[in-house]
Amino acid sequence: MKQIPLAIQPEAEPRFAGFVPGANAAAVQHLRGLDSPAAPVYLWGPSGSGKTYLMRALAAARQDAGERVGWFDARSPLPWTVDEAWSLMLLDDCQDFDPLRQQAAFAAFVDAGTLGVQVVAAGRVPPVDLPVREDLRTRLGWGHVFALQPLGEAEARAALRREADRRGIFLSDEVMDYLLTRFARDLKHLMGLLDRLDTFALAQQRHVTVPLLKTMLAQENEGPASSP
Repeated sequence: MKQIPLAIQPEAEPRFAGFVPGANAAAVQHLRGLDSPAAPVYLWGPSGSGKTYLMRALAAARQDAGERVGWFDARSPLPWTVDEAWSLMLLDDCQDFDPLRQQAAFAAFVDAGTLGVQVVAAGRVPPVDLPVREDLRTRLGWGHVFALQPLGEAEARAALRREADRRGIFLSDEVMDYLLTRFARDLKHLMGLLDRLDTFALAQQRHVTVPLLKTMLAQENEGPASSP
């Protein structure tokens, strides 16, 4: 009989201290020292490079200081209204904004400037390549723009080790090498994989090993059994 894993390990909230900067140290330093109001900031890079994590870390830091924060992304329902009590407005997944959300983002950008609300935005491509209306593209690109780089092997290894230690998981060098040589160093994907592996190991009542990881991946590839 398999053990049913209990959700007793809380998900780590994004914090600057939990981010392995690697080649992105300049962006992290700028965000940590950001005084409001200041020029807008735009972060861009491939999926898993840390854009959303850094924005959530910035939001958490502001909220810890008793400030209020607004967040809009491509899935946020309309209308978008800027609260004058906010100190920070975040726009994520800018490349996915549909025409109505592009209009809403531009209006929110204007309102934020009038109210002295700091704006930080992110997307997968630089502002000049964003598939959005020209006035919004110009607004997103006129401030500080940082290109985020995916973690190298050493940084990805350090990030995995830190999260494994937080969860109380022992990751042998063999397991770590398997993860980093067979999967993209997309930190979001690697952390999701570690989360699934942790749950699977608890259910199987086994230590985390390469054979266990292979078993989990094989079962995931098989998918749920179909009904007769």
